[in-house]
Amino acid sequence: MAHSESARVIALVNQKGGCAKTTTAVNLAACLASSGRRTLVIDLDPQANATASLGVDPGGLTRTVYHVLVGDERDDAGATLAQIIVPTTVSNLFLAPSSIDLAAAELELAARIGRENSLRKRMGPVLTEYAYIFIDTPPSLGLLTLNALVASDEIIIPIQTHYYALLGMRQLLRTLKMVREEVGHQVEILGVLPTMYDSRTNISKEIVQGIKDFFGDKVFDTAVHFNIKLVESSMVGVPLFMHDPSSRGAQEYMELAKEVMKGHEERARGAAARH
Repeated sequence: MAHSESARVIALVNQKGGCAKTTTAVNLAACLASSGRRTLVIDLDPQANATASLGVDPGGLTRTVYHVLVGDERDDAGATLAQIIVPTTVSNLFLAPSSIDLAAAELELAARIGRENSLRKRMGPVLTEYAYIFIDTPPSLGLLTLNALVASDEIIIPIQTHYYALLGMRQLLRTLKMVREEVGHQVEILGVLPTMYDSRTNISKEIVQGIKDFFGDKVFDTAVHFNIKLVESSMVGVPLFMHDPSSRGAQEYMELAKEVMKGHEERARGAAARH
């Protein structure tokens, strides 16, 4: 069944690797899907970890996001976004898969006019099919991440609660400012998510406080603790709430999903009141 309103498009962004971007994209999307929201994950990372984490073998695919971004859908090298989307083992959760080919997309897009709009243009036809679309991005601020920012309404920034966590944040915020001012696209920070949190250590608590000092009320109430079950679930190719629903990580991502839905409901009511 088609979703009549336009999807909320949310990119997971942090140029630092190892901060649980993919884990968050997959598990948050799965939690929203399990609550009846039709949800799409677009894997925009050439490492294709979100694709593998949702049980799809990147090596066995003939068409991926790469063909959508750089090919012409009228020839054999191209595809529409709708043509590459596959269902997952989770009801209401769909995937636009990636593969290592996507690494070439940065080079191939670089010479094109309007290259930062490639994904946004191709997403248009599917926006009314979903309630939420999550874009998992590579650990860089290159052209793929720029495409994700321009295609999104909002971003979630997962930040590992380790030393140096906030390094690079000013660069990310400069990139957001550039998207707003030079590309003319308003993209907001939906929330900042502390990840790999260890409540037993003072340093984790201090770093979370540092994140709150830097981002203020943008920090989610939920923090995701380090959890070996999250690693296990991605290795077996299913989201954690299916692999081990009673685990701490599964419950934390369910809490995060509630925060995301609540924030959108409040925003929708505010917009309606203004009209």
